[in-house]
Amino acid sequence: MKYAFRTDKGKKRETNQDSCIAFCPEENVCFAVVCDGMGGGNAGDVASLLAVNTIYERVKSSWRKGMSADSVKNLLLTSISAANICVYDAATAQKELFGMGTTVVAAVLMADHLIVAHAGDSRAYLSTDEGLRLLTRDHSVVQAMVDAGEISAAEAKGHPQRNYITRALGVDEHIDVDFTDFSIRPGEKVLLCSDGLSNYVSEEQIDVLLHTSPEDFIPKRLIDAANDNGGGDNITAVVIISQ
Repeated sequence: MKYAFRTDKGKKRETNQDSCIAFCPEENVCFAVVCDGMGGGNAGDVASLLAVNTIYERVKSSWRKGMSADSVKNLLLTSISAANICVYDAATAQKELFGMGTTVVAAVLMADHLIVAHAGDSRAYLSTDEGLRLLTRDHSVVQAMVDAGEISAAEAKGHPQRNYITRALGVDEHIDVDFTDFSIRPGEKVLLCSDGLSNYVSEEQIDVLLHTSPEDFIPKRLIDAANDNGGGDNITAVVIISQ
């Protein structure tokens, strides 16, 4: 199991409100999480870092060798719920942090089994020999409009409300988290990313870079592509390669 991750503020933002981490709690198991913060001033930075650190510490301290898929789902849910409360409490306790929140997408790859949890519009993709597959569904205003048939997927990419999300950690005492399970084969790659990548690099270009870049340099190549295409947002990419 191999992984690589990188985050960048992009070309237009003064600060980076994205946070990420990845690690292997045991052989043939890898965990990763990406959070994209929101809020005025430094609040987005605080929200995403607090969420990532809380989720990471919970997973690291609670992981047990040979955990079942159901146990992993429960661990992800309790870890994300704990992060939600941490961000919410900080936002309500400090005036300068009021209104902050963050997206989250987290994944655990166990041999040939992938579990993904998410809230917001940070995404998970799976790169296979057949192409790139989006594993998550954005919790956003434009996705709801696409689902209702009001706009097309192509129109959603340039819609003025494309950055408005309908779920985020820290904005309420409770958070709804979506889970998905997938089978994965050796050599396939899992990508977790913030919308600073998915909004600026096409899925076709992402797939090419995932297949043609040296494994350790995939996140950098993806970020370079987003910056070459405008770099209008913070950019984060975490890649896990199944062995």
